[in-house]
Amino acid sequence: MLEGLYSAAAGMAAQQTELDAVGNDLANLSTSGYKSERVAFSDLLYNKIDIAGTETTAGAGSRAELAGRNQSQGGLQETGNPLDLAIEGPGFFQVTRANGQRALTRNGALQIDGQGSLTTAEGDRVYPPIKLPAGTSAAQLAIGPDGTVLANGRKVGRILLVDVTSPDHLRAEGSSLLSTTGESGPAHAAATAQIRQGALESSNVNIGRDMTAMMGAERNFQMASTAIQTESQMMSIANQLRA
Repeated sequence: MLEGLYSAAAGMAAQQTELDAVGNDLANLSTSGYKSERVAFSDLLYNKIDIAGTETTAGAGSRAELAGRNQSQGGLQETGNPLDLAIEGPGFFQVTRANGQRALTRNGALQIDGQGSLTTAEGDRVYPPIKLPAGTSAAQLAIGPDGTVLANGRKVGRILLVDVTSPDHLRAEGSSLLSTTGESGPAHAAATAQIRQGALESSNVNIGRDMTAMMGAERNFQMASTAIQTESQMMSIANQLRA
C-alpha cells in the first residue's frame, strides 16, 4: 500500500517541476531573448512483486527534469534605438560580469556606461570590451551585421557572436545570462549569426501553450493529491480492521 503513496508523491513532485518551469516562462514573457524551458518526464524504477502467487511489476511513479530550452528564434521588434541589438540565427553575445567571469546572453539591450564602454542593462561589459571615444552618443553609433562598431564613421571595435555545441546544456545564471558547462562545450565563433541594430529579439514563450500546460499540470497535481488522501484513508481502515 505504501507503494501507492510513493507513486502519488513522486507524481506531485514531477508536476511541481512542470509548474515551476511554466511559471518561469510566463514571468519572462517580456524578457528580450528569453528561451522557454522544456520539461521531460520519465518513469521511476519498476519492481517485481508477488501478490497471492501472481508476479507483477509496480512502478514508483514518475519524475520530471528540465531538458533544455526551446532554441527557436523569437520575433524581432524594431525599436529604433541604436543600442538595441538583436541576433538573427544561433548565437550569443559575450559579456564579462562584475566578478570577472564570462557569460552569454541573447538580450541585446545595451547601454553606454560612465567610462564609455558598452554594457548590458545590469552593467556587465560586452566582451571583447568596446570603449567609445569621449562624448560619443548612441545616435553616433553604427553597428553592422558582422558586429563592427563605428563611432562617427570610425571603427572602434567589433562585437563577436559566439555559439556552443549544445545550447540545451547551458546553465542559467539569472538576469538573462547563461554560462557554459562541460556538457554544453566551450564558446566558439558563431558560424551564421548576424546582428540587427535597432531591434530586440522577443521572448519565444508561447503563452497559449504554457497556459494549457499549466492547467494540465495543476489538474494532475490535484489528482495525485487525491490519490494520497485515498491511500491514507485505506491505510486507516486497514489499521482499524487489524485492531
